[in-house]
Amino acid sequence: MNDDIDDETELGFEPAVSATGASEDTGASRTRRRSRRGGLRRRLGATAVLFAALAAMGAGYAAFAGTSGASSTGTSQEDVQAGHQLYQVSCITCHGANLEGIRGQGPTLIGAGGAAVYFQVSTGRMPAVGQGAYEARKPAKFNEKQTEQLAAYIESIGGGPQVPTGKLRGDDKSLGDGGALFRINCASCHGTTGRGAPLSAGKIAPGLYDANDKQMYAAMLSGPESMPVFSNNALTPSEKKAIIAYIQTIKASNDPGGAGIDRIGPVSEAIVIWVAGIGLLMVVILWIGARSQ
Repeated sequence: MNDDIDDETELGFEPAVSATGASEDTGASRTRRRSRRGGLRRRLGATAVLFAALAAMGAGYAAFAGTSGASSTGTSQEDVQAGHQLYQVSCITCHGANLEGIRGQGPTLIGAGGAAVYFQVSTGRMPAVGQGAYEARKPAKFNEKQTEQLAAYIESIGGGPQVPTGKLRGDDKSLGDGGALFRINCASCHGTTGRGAPLSAGKIAPGLYDANDKQMYAAMLSGPESMPVFSNNALTPSEKKAIIAYIQTIKASNDPGGAGIDRIGPVSEAIVIWVAGIGLLMVVILWIGARSQ
């Protein structure tokens, strides 16, 4: 055969292999296969990275979602079981066997969390003697360990904000910020000096002078009675600690003006002194007049 005669013309069909026995498109096929394998590896790599990112996000959410912003409280199964026994004795008649609440007796505790339980129980407000618009602070029925066990049980069933632990008070450098935050967020109900004030419908914003750091932090997390919940979006953990530092510093320090009238301010104190002084002066004048007759 002549070299210039086309294989297809000579044979009547297109041969699978060339006259040399090698595939004409071997190089191209290998290139395509390598390209496909490379694309597959890139897709598998991208998928693996995506799943790893999703797993990391899930782990981060599980670690931080629902936390108080303070150190998480560590509780054991024994604590939960002990808390269950305390609940059966002291709480079940008002809040139900499954924390669902009982109409006319007590609200549900689903979602209340350990922080709400700690505040209410450690301040003696719960167990409550009766139903009313306001529960006053009383001597606590349970000790600290029992209170935390009860909180652990209720949190294990209903979830919610955890009992705050660790250092819950800011340092001296945070006092200025704490004072400003207190006046913006707290003073309208608790008073400018934290002594408490009456609210509407027979409710009362209690004084803060008997509350410790843990109780104040737990109250901000849970929002007892008429108090709003200050989540970490409303007040960051450092801002909560600054407020606590300010309140505790005010409690511990003496009034720089002397014997103040509950630190209600120099103008108000001067008015009270003026009225009392005028009243005392009138009494003295009347006494002198009666003696001279």
